[in-house]
Amino acid sequence: MMTSRIRIPEVIALTLALGLASAAGAQQAKTAPAAAAPKTAAAAPAPEAPTFMFVQIAEDLKVDAAKSTLRLVKVNKQTLWFSDRPYRMAGHIKMPAYLKEWTAESGKDNLGADPPNAVISVYEPGQPENSIAVVKISKPVVDGDDLVYSYKIVEGKLPASGGATALFIDRVGVGGGVGAGFHGAGAGARGPGVR
Repeated sequence: MMTSRIRIPEVIALTLALGLASAAGAQQAKTAPAAAAPKTAAAAPAPEAPTFMFVQIAEDLKVDAAKSTLRLVKVNKQTLWFSDRPYRMAGHIKMPAYLKEWTAESGKDNLGADPPNAVISVYEPGQPENSIAVVKISKPVVDGDDLVYSYKIVEGKLPASGGATALFIDRVGVGGGVGAGFHGAGAGARGPGVR
């Protein structure tokens, strides 16, 4: 397995450049004489910039419904990130860099400016299935080995506490999020590595 350091701003810049080049090509095709273009050719749509999703894993969960906070107890110090097709990039980011994604320093569309939805899956001993809820998260704060978020329920119900917990955080795209300090693998192909 090959692991490489990917600088996401460069990937985003390249993606935007490809999109602009594609748009420029489409514009040239529109202004070129009709006889110059084959009748069966269609302009390819400009590729969309990658969007990124995050996953956080914790040993336990504690919810304070009165304060509308959820505590990821003993949260992993690295947050996983990944992009959807066609980019198929994945990697990890350390907690200080993840928290920076919630600040204006990450751009106008940072996570703090537009708090994401997240799906939380909680193992509860004695229950046949994990509890699952959709929440809007905001204001992350590190407290020792824990990460505390403010939350609002979108759908479902959070248990007061539980065991192993996974938090799947919705997308962030160009204009905010994913800065330097990300580590990952994959670019345009399934699996790790760069082809």
